[in-house]
Amino acid sequence: MTETKDLEWNSNFAFMMAMIGSAVGLGNIWRFPNILYSNGGGSFMIPYIVSLFLLGISFVLVEYAVGYKFKRSLARILFSMSKKLEPVAWFILFIVFLIATYYVCVVGWDLIYIFLSFTKAWGANPDVFFTQNVLQATDSMSGLFTIVPTVLASVIAIWFISWFIIKRDLNDGIGNVSKVLIPLLFVIVIIIVAFSLTLPGASVGYTQIFTPDWSALTNLDVWLAAFGQIVFSLSLGMAIAMTYASYLPEGSKLVDNAIIVAFSNSGFEVFNSIGTFSILGFMTVTSGIPFNELVTSGTGLAFVVFPQVFNTMGPAAYVIAPLFFICILFAGITSLIALLEGFCYSISEKFLIERKKTATAVCIIGCLVSTIFATGAGSTILGVFDAYLNNFALLFAILLECIIFGWIYKFDDLIEVLNEHSTIKVGKTWKAVIKYILPICIAGLWIQGILSTIATIDSLSSTIMIILTIILIVCPIIFAKLPALNPDYYNV
Repeated sequence: MTETKDLEWNSNFAFMMAMIGSAVGLGNIWRFPNILYSNGGGSFMIPYIVSLFLLGISFVLVEYAVGYKFKRSLARILFSMSKKLEPVAWFILFIVFLIATYYVCVVGWDLIYIFLSFTKAWGANPDVFFTQNVLQATDSMSGLFTIVPTVLASVIAIWFISWFIIKRDLNDGIGNVSKVLIPLLFVIVIIIVAFSLTLPGASVGYTQIFTPDWSALTNLDVWLAAFGQIVFSLSLGMAIAMTYASYLPEGSKLVDNAIIVAFSNSGFEVFNSIGTFSILGFMTVTSGIPFNELVTSGTGLAFVVFPQVFNTMGPAAYVIAPLFFICILFAGITSLIALLEGFCYSISEKFLIERKKTATAVCIIGCLVSTIFATGAGSTILGVFDAYLNNFALLFAILLECIIFGWIYKFDDLIEVLNEHSTIKVGKTWKAVIKYILPICIAGLWIQGILSTIATIDSLSSTIMIILTIILIVCPIIFAKLPALNPDYYNV
């Protein structure tokens, strides 16, 4: 038996903090404000809330029920359903691992900006500074052979922190870190939002949330954007919820926990958006830059727009800026360890390798892969990884999970597991959502993701995507074919 197998959360609070930590990540901080603004403002909250219940909570309940019932890793769960399904598990796990390799790099950029923020070292032109000084980016593939020392050092530092956490026992590592970082994260966000509301022009920003464009509700793309935000925000289909739920003790209230986690995550990103929009409103008033030119998504918001805002904020920026980047660091670290845990658990359980050795091997290999993103061409390659893995591979994996758990597995068993100790019960409506509505929604997102990826493809992108496709086909088959060293692995 593996070490992981014998462990369980020492409190429901540890589980809840770990789950909230896995959900609250970079996407909540810099993706949601742009999605909200560009899809109808306040009216976007209607499809968002519908998506939260219809897609988010519904799928999280599937993952909770499966993990709690089997109390095994994803690879062993699918093997126990059918030997032919084990490669699907490793396919999902390798997608998540590859996502982690570039996610580390983005968190590493943030680590650099924590130090820069104390002196506003990005200067008067944060855009040029980020591209030329931090990333040292180049469109030429020759940049692949040029290491950016600062980025590489930050990537190694983030991998070391992640290794130090996940190599420890469940509660000493992930449990304790989550119980400290998540409450701190929420406190920092409250401070930032409270301060932002006092800024001149704050109302210009936050009223965007409460100014609905009702015509957006008839736009299918707006609904797909809401579904997409819930998928990525709650980390659906990444085996995180399934893995964490497998560590729960008997008697846990699964449905209650799922609802609390989902609403905590959504509440965080909506509340954080109030602060983000208020700060951008201040920038609009003080600089004259139109609000719509400031609202952007991803690294541009965090590493370009916000430094521009901090430049105009005065002495207060020397406090708010470090808090902002520390906030991103905490969100990134808790999400990163969640991405790695499922992969480590499956390897440990199948090959009977102790937790510390598995974590060490995974982090070393991951760090080697991440060096690609610490080169002059790293940011370009990172963009291709992100587009392919999130828009195509991950959505396809979630679609497979919907089919497996909705149609192949005896679904009524999951209803029984969820309802056994929960205050809130689920029934036939939830079953219909998982079997029919959810696959249609995911299929729609997947098709949209394919089309958006194809629209931006070039020779470099196509080469990288072909390599990733080969990895995601060959590696899962190899790991599924390798004989398990754990004699209990084949007991189904």
